Amino acid sequence: MALFCADTDCCLAIISGTRSKSRMRLFLITSLALIAFAANSVLTRSALAYDQIGPGAFMAIRLFSGAVTLAGLVALRGGLGGMFKHGSVVSAASLLLYAAAFSFAYVTLDAGLGALILFGGVQITMFAGAVIGGEKPSGTRWIGSILGMIGLGVLFAPGASMPDVGGSFLMGVSAVGWGIYSLRGRGVSAPLQATASNFILAAPVGVLLWLLIPSEVLTNPAGVLLAVASGALASGVGYAIWYATLPKLDSSLAAIVQLTVPLIALVGGMVFLGETATWAFVISTTLILGGVLIAVLAPNSKK
Repeated sequence: MALFCADTDCCLAIISGTRSKSRMRLFLITSLALIAFAANSVLTRSALAYDQIGPGAFMAIRLFSGAVTLAGLVALRGGLGGMFKHGSVVSAASLLLYAAAFSFAYVTLDAGLGALILFGGVQITMFAGAVIGGEKPSGTRWIGSILGMIGLGVLFAPGASMPDVGGSFLMGVSAVGWGIYSLRGRGVSAPLQATASNFILAAPVGVLLWLLIPSEVLTNPAGVLLAVASGALASGVGYAIWYATLPKLDSSLAAIVQLTVPLIALVGGMVFLGETATWAFVISTTLILGGVLIAVLAPNSKK
């Protein structure tokens, strides 16, 4: 650095500028991942709400198309040889649990509501994992998390339109799967290869579940296209981006920022599916976004 700086102030300015660019890049790729998560909710609900495809078929095609897309991307980078050493059976099982429960939950839940239940549960799972793993979230992180939980509780408050119990339970199961998958992603060294490996391991089991679970809904081309879009783009590429982001975020913050997804999904549901926002959802979202803002502005957690 001394070769380019005339004095200490110059060096500090260059370092500060580099850090600002790094933070901006992290913000952008995190935002892309969160948009992909919301897109999955909208695409899944769009396919299932209008009986264009059954939940089992959607899940299987989603996983399979994601696996094919990711394997192709890894092949283009010449990394197929050592790909599977970056994934794991546990991560693949967590991905499968998330995807299967997610699809069946969206038979009865609106896009925004489903996303809110999902990422509220993800926050609980990841926060618990962070504490068990030795992280010590700051007080403001806890405040942000508690606000998010209160926001989730508003959905089930007296007078609110109670979500479907079966769909809510399945989305809670999906949240556990995604929370575990995200926690395990913090330790990967090759995000694209790890994501591809996990999808390839999960896809055959997903297809098997589809064959074992009968559905009265006939699959039409539109439903297949929505499943492929969800798998290849919103899931495959989106999850690879998320795995690239996770090592740069501590677990508690990664859990909290995902609570912005329901708002994005709600907007998508209103624009593309004609869904409406209830008073409970508006209050819930306000509390959640307030909690996210507090958490993002908080100092880093200590280990």
